[in-house]
Amino acid sequence: MRLLVTGGAGFIGSHLCEKLLNLGNKVICVDNFFTGSKDNISSLMDNSNFQLIERDIIEPLFIDEKIDQVYNLACPASPVHYQYNPVRTIKASTVGVINMLGLARKHQARILQASTSEVYGDPEVHPQTEEYRGNVNSIGPRACYDEGKRCAETLFFDYHRMHGMEIKVARIFNTYGPRMTFDDGRVVSNFIVQALRNEPITVYGDGKQTRSFCYVDDMVDGLIKMMNSDAEISGPVNLGNSDEFTIKELADRIIHLTVSKSKTVFQDLPIDDPRQRQPDISKAKKILNWEPVVELEEGLKETIKEFKKIIENDK
Repeated sequence: MRLLVTGGAGFIGSHLCEKLLNLGNKVICVDNFFTGSKDNISSLMDNSNFQLIERDIIEPLFIDEKIDQVYNLACPASPVHYQYNPVRTIKASTVGVINMLGLARKHQARILQASTSEVYGDPEVHPQTEEYRGNVNSIGPRACYDEGKRCAETLFFDYHRMHGMEIKVARIFNTYGPRMTFDDGRVVSNFIVQALRNEPITVYGDGKQTRSFCYVDDMVDGLIKMMNSDAEISGPVNLGNSDEFTIKELADRIIHLTVSKSKTVFQDLPIDDPRQRQPDISKAKKILNWEPVVELEEGLKETIKEFKKIIENDK
């Protein structure tokens, strides 16, 4: 099959491109390199089944060859990056999504939207099921991402109802692993870099807020299973690891694994930062036969190994 992956040079996107190629597909990677990196896909560039198009999905995209499936992952996913230009962020989830839906419709291709747990906002239901409609501040600093992704889901289902398109909506919960960028503001990468440098580890709030961390290999497997699920399965479906940890527990575990001299320091919690985040993945287990297999400690060791190598090379 010929598959198109937008945001394909990003953290999750590059792992997805690699796995899809290994499964024998032809892959077209589309990325504007705002948060993606050519280093992430350097090992794929000599593969005759891989093609790179440098493009922002906000701009129209035309592909002559028949496309069978579209994975839409194009959107800054960390607060540092999506708040840098909030208008452009929401355009990626509206104008960009309309462009990708139009492309998929033209090719009669199945299309998957990489949505997010952020559609639940600061949840009042725990753990979060797909039926929960969320608690999102529509005018806050995170709204460009949260509401943008909610609008993207709306567009997907409207195209499905209007045009009979085969759509898939996956709600991605916190994902980590190799190829995360140092400066993306995500908690795992922040803590690992600070610990490896023996710097104070910055914990926002009291550290009792919770997250559930899914290793990138597990996430990629979930996305592929979602894309290739039965046609009547549109979603949304939660994809994430249901093991829940406090932020302070994560910091302590990373300090231990890196044998760091770092100490935790506490700062004010950012506006609208969720207090609890844990997916109910019952639906994914039942209809996709999917659940994560990589334990947090195992995944952190692999991530720390890569970050350590990069830091040592920079010296």
